[in-house]
Formats: sequence, C-alpha cells, structure tokens
Amino acid sequence: MNHPFSHYAILAELFVYPDEHYADRVRSAQKLLGKKYPDAAARLEPFSSFMSQASIFRMQELYLRTFDVQAITTLDIGYVLFGDEYKRGAMLVHLNNEHAQVDNPCHNELADHLPNVLRLLPLLKDDDFREELIDRIIAPALRKIINEFSLDKIDQKEKVYLKHHKTLIEGAAPDGTLYRHLVTALYTVIQNDFRLSTEKVTETSSVFLKGIGTEIRLEAEDA
Repeated sequence: MNHPFSHYAILAELFVYPDEHYADRVRSAQKLLGKKYPDAAARLEPFSSFMSQASIFRMQELYLRTFDVQAITTLDIGYVLFGDEYKRGAMLVHLNNEHAQVDNPCHNELADHLPNVLRLLPLLKDDDFREELIDRIIAPALRKIINEFSLDKIDQKEKVYLKHHKTLIEGAAPDGTLYRHLVTALYTVIQNDFRLSTEKVTETSSVFLKGIGTEIRLEAEDA
C-alpha cells in the first residue's frame, strides 16, 4: 500500500536536473495531481505543456538558468531561509540525522536540498515532526522562492549577472519564470495536505523546529 505522502517523492523528481526521462516524469506527475489535486494540476499545466515539447537541451538550459548559473533562486531551502547564518548549519545537522535514520540518501546535494527534503516526508515516522517541518521550514521557504520569480527581481539579477560575467543564457523572461508554476503547484499540494499556520505560531514538540520557527517569525516581523 502506498504511503499517504508518497506523492512528495514523485514531485521531488521534478526538481532534479532533467534527463531523457524528465518529460515522462512531468506527465506522470500532472496526471497524479489531476486525480487528487485539481487546483495544483491547473497550476502545473503551463510547466507540463512546455516540458512536453521542449528538447532535453532546452530543459537543462532552463534548469541551469533558474537554479545554478544565474541563480534566479536556489533549491537549498535552508539557504533560502537563513543564507549563510549559523542557523542553517544547525538545520543541516538535524536534517542529516533525519535522513540517516530512514536511509534517505542525499546523493551529491546537501540535506536541505528541496528534492531530498521532499523524499524525506513519506519516510518520517513521526507525524507531528512531519507537520512541523512543513509548517516551519518547507512552506516558508517555498513562499520565499515563489516571490523570487517576480519579473522585476529576475531583471535585477540578470543585470547584476551581466555586469559581473558579461554573458547570459539565452531565454525569454516568461521561460525564466516557468519553474514558478512547479513551485506553486507543490505549495498548493501542501496547502491541501497540511494546515499551515498564518500569524499565530503554535507550540511544537521539536526543540529544533521550535527555535527555527521562532527565528523565521522574528525575521518576518523585522522585515
């Protein structure tokens, strides 16, 4: 019997560097969301339509443009939340322990890399910890990532990149925001599966996540 959160492992594969089977994985995910999460499926549709027709070179180019070379955003969610501050180091230590306990390999990426964290979700045995991880780490990071896809921010980053590196990967601005549809679809699934906190910060049983959640709340208040 499938784990009730096994779809996160499927969605995780859409955030990896595209290979020759990537378009098939996108189509499978689109079909899965269409059956259970119609709102998320609608948000994913522009992404799916593009990937079903794109060459593998174009898919890889877009991935690098978004997450690596020009770094519109990053998939390392600890860095999204905390940058290089010590809090990210603490998060990585704890996440490494969680991955190890359930034999979830991180391959060549860090413990807070979004695909690794998504694959971790169905493997966790503590339901409360899973919900806290979503509410205090994954969801806030996704909201920040989605915000990074605004055309104004992308334009600013491309100007900085061009100034320092003298070159840009070719691609129209709408293509540059394409992964926003994927991230938004994931966030919509999470909204359906979990009750996300808004302004009120609830008590948590995890000392680690409690501290992280407090830091996120205080930074939001200071912003």
